[in-house]
Amino acid sequence: MSTSNGTPAVQTKDVWKIYPQEPNPVKAVRGVSLEIESGDFVAMAGPSGSGKTTVLNLLGGLTRPTEGSIEIGGLEITAMPDKALARLRLERIGFVFQAYNLLPVLTAMENAEFTLLLRGVPASERHERVRVLFDQMGLEGLEDRFPGKLSGGQQQRVAVARAVVGEPALVLADEPTANLDSVASAALLDVMERLNREHGTTFVFSTHDPRVTERARRLITLVDGEISTDVRQNHETAGA
Repeated sequence: MSTSNGTPAVQTKDVWKIYPQEPNPVKAVRGVSLEIESGDFVAMAGPSGSGKTTVLNLLGGLTRPTEGSIEIGGLEITAMPDKALARLRLERIGFVFQAYNLLPVLTAMENAEFTLLLRGVPASERHERVRVLFDQMGLEGLEDRFPGKLSGGQQQRVAVARAVVGEPALVLADEPTANLDSVASAALLDVMERLNREHGTTFVFSTHDPRVTERARRLITLVDGEISTDVRQNHETAGA
């Protein structure tokens, strides 16, 4: 579900992330200020070490900024207590990691249901919501397979299902196509575009993959922890 009433999905003001290190601290993110509209489809690109993954982790509350402020759906998260921040992540943010992060002892369905389980959603409702999503994502018939028996593309689609099944307002995806071939990448991006279009879910990607950046409606380029360019791309709908 998207953020209503015109509130930005994400807003940062002069955000810095500095890691102590001898002899010189590492300034991973330097004064990043940005606003992302609800329902947007945004790619953050840049070379390795540019700070794009760090920015993504800051937006998701997985790491805290050294300076500056971050709001998610109008809620200031910078100084939010750990417990409240964990609850916000559970209820409002979906994560898609490059390494999938599926639990090997759980089936595909159990992995996809995991967020709903943590929320206390009844089993019958969890099963139904995941089945519908699996049908839409081409995962039908794979519900009882363990991650080790799935291809890379299938594992990543299960990870996406886990991220979106709870209908978060915001999905943060870190290099989601990095381990996929062109066919699997296209299929995964098709799914994300449909979720964005039909449910108004805001997507923010960290990527260096042109297959992702060319579909984004907005392309933000980071260099040495700073925003180098921020361009609204020339298509009405992602992938159009």
